[in-house]
Amino acid sequence: MAAKATNKAKTVYVCSECGNESPKWAGQCAACGAWNSYFEEIQQPEKPLPAMVADPLKRATPKRLREISAENELRQTTGISELDRVLGGGIVKGSLILVSGEPGIGKSTILLQMCMKMRDMRILYVSGEESPRQIKLRADRVGEYPENLFILPETDIAAVVARTEEMVPDLLVVDSIQTKYREDMTSAPGSVPQVRECTSELMRLAKANEIPTFVVSHVNKEGAIAGPKVMEHMVDAVLYFEGERSSDHRILRAIKNRFGSTNEIGVFEMTDRGLREVTNPSELFLLDKPENVSGISTICVMEGTRPIIAEVQTLVSKTPFPSPRRTTVGFDYQRLNLILAVLERRCGLFFGTTDVYVNVIGGLRLDEPAADLGVAVAMVSAMKDFVIPEKTLFIGELGLAGEIRAVSGIEKRINEAASLGFTRCVIPARNRPKGNFPLEIIPAYSLKDVLNKL
Repeated sequence: MAAKATNKAKTVYVCSECGNESPKWAGQCAACGAWNSYFEEIQQPEKPLPAMVADPLKRATPKRLREISAENELRQTTGISELDRVLGGGIVKGSLILVSGEPGIGKSTILLQMCMKMRDMRILYVSGEESPRQIKLRADRVGEYPENLFILPETDIAAVVARTEEMVPDLLVVDSIQTKYREDMTSAPGSVPQVRECTSELMRLAKANEIPTFVVSHVNKEGAIAGPKVMEHMVDAVLYFEGERSSDHRILRAIKNRFGSTNEIGVFEMTDRGLREVTNPSELFLLDKPENVSGISTICVMEGTRPIIAEVQTLVSKTPFPSPRRTTVGFDYQRLNLILAVLERRCGLFFGTTDVYVNVIGGLRLDEPAADLGVAVAMVSAMKDFVIPEKTLFIGELGLAGEIRAVSGIEKRINEAASLGFTRCVIPARNRPKGNFPLEIIPAYSLKDVLNKL
């Protein structure tokens, strides 16, 4: 005799970090390892799906690639050149873009400024956290707002989709996805199922109507984007705001971008009238650089097609404890340990009884290996207490044998240094550029060569 189907709702526990389901509560998620991330969710019994209708008019038909037109992929500029740079040249029709960052970093501010600069477009701004009056007060502080900017205070995703399809705007902004919910789901707004389904609804809305959509997302306590990982796979681009809230510098970085490079960054400065673009980030990062102080060097990294010169500060001090401390801000911790090992093994320096601190000024994060030489020289300067000559720039990747390896874009880096008044530049010997430059070029084969010349 066949078993009867049950119509009772069941309780499961869902991880808020990765979406893993468990029949009982646990302190640690078995899938992602997060602690205290399980929350209770009541799942209603699934209703039987209706029979699939084989309607030829509702099916997608295959097309030859040569017959597909890409003329509708023209980009719309946002009016903010730094934002356009990160997006790859502007906004693509039907794209779904996720904007994330720490609380108070400027996510809502930059999107509101973007909406106020795009005066020729019909824009719908959906707010789930702020009232229309709060947005109006911020808009008055930022600047003059256009006539075609509409504010919708709504958290029901079905109502958002209905209003959007009724209005058919040229641009949609949803702030934030954690406040949106579906009424047919029992989980709370901001939970993994709600965020996943609401993002999926917005994706279908953007693609079906070719409406470019910006979605604001919160971050968890570890700094990662809150919600299921599949949300980042669904969207076309993921933009992340970086910077300390105590500092005025803000960096917008593309973590994912289907329509452009993920190496470009946009630099902004927070003012009382919103975010201001920084067209020359190198000058901003070199402001108030101390003179005649050991442990400070200047490096040049490439962020996409743009060379950026930054200041690296290091401090080396003796410690009475058996385990010395290694602390980095804006520089990879594992990369620091690698450089310390090269300094000890290849240059005869001993850091086993000293604490080492590395800080990149301005909130910049150095991911390129070309910063290795500058960081290594700064640590030796801090340890030996000698001052690195002023207006000296260091470029080069450090190998485990102590050699200085070639990097890309050397001429762009040298020209950027010359434009800022640097008088000498230490580069890899294999990167010796052709032509004349208005500064002294010092080629070096190994880290020991550089330390001897200093």
